[in-house]
Amino acid sequence: MDTIGGLLGSPRARGAFLLKSVFNPPWGLRVEDRAPLSLVTVLHGSAWVLREGREPARLAAGDVAVLRGPDPYTLADDPATPPGITVGPGQRCGTAEGEDLTEAMSLGVRTWGQPHRAGSTVMLSGTYQAPGEVGRRLLDGLPALLLRPASAARTPLIGMLAAEVDKEEIGQEVVLDRLLDLLLIDVLRSWLAEPGTGAPPWFRAQGDPVVGQALRLLHERPGEPWTVASLASAAGISRAALARRFTELVGEPPMSYLTGWRLTLAAELLRDPELSVAGIARRVGYSGPFALSTAFKRERGVSPREFRRGERPGEAADTCSDERTVVLEGRSRA
Repeated sequence: MDTIGGLLGSPRARGAFLLKSVFNPPWGLRVEDRAPLSLVTVLHGSAWVLREGREPARLAAGDVAVLRGPDPYTLADDPATPPGITVGPGQRCGTAEGEDLTEAMSLGVRTWGQPHRAGSTVMLSGTYQAPGEVGRRLLDGLPALLLRPASAARTPLIGMLAAEVDKEEIGQEVVLDRLLDLLLIDVLRSWLAEPGTGAPPWFRAQGDPVVGQALRLLHERPGEPWTVASLASAAGISRAALARRFTELVGEPPMSYLTGWRLTLAAELLRDPELSVAGIARRVGYSGPFALSTAFKRERGVSPREFRRGERPGEAADTCSDERTVVLEGRSRA
């Protein structure tokens, strides 16, 4: 598996929150659900995305916004419209006065808001509710807000997701999860492929003939007992030169990167209840479950078994340290 394939393979929604929303102006929605990652696309009309400390960004029909949590954001018909509804943890919706609107504004299966009329804005949102559903290295590489204009790359996925979201058929949740994953991957591929969009260092480093080769080796063979010396030999460069060039281009030393990649893979494998912690440890290059558990807990704050049970203290909170915004294809939003 290559570097990008490994990282883009990580979005695996499990019972993601999918919703079609209908609003008539003026409207404003404050989202404080603390989810690690959300996608919002406009099916009809337009909306503005507001995050503290940055300029409002406009979403037109067909545009997609990827919002990295856990910091809150606001969606509104106009930047000046105050939010009248707040979405909290567990996707509970209410007014500033405390009135619960979760059921009161239901419009049917996975549809919520106000009755549709001329001028309504219709949005589709998908929310990954647990940090483990999107690889941590991928989350850490994303800007706080990534905008993909409809003109960047036409895709049938939005229409497919919109057609499926209000159905209630056998296996519907699995279909929606996979369509959401595919839409996210489609957005990320177009972002990574576009020059000058602020893609993370590990992606840009792939183009280097030496560091790119080293990255591919680490991703394809994470279970090997790599050292800087053995990696340098395989990449055809001296140990000192590889260490210097890798750190310069990727932003961290080779063995630090390898540790992060091994733990990312371990987190992915822990989703499978049939795999033992000992077996996972061997697959990702650790001598046994104790060694994996020590590294995993140091990095993630929980042991592999606690992670498998769904305990993720502090993991989502790490991922919002930078407030970059990326607009693909250079389209102005403000």
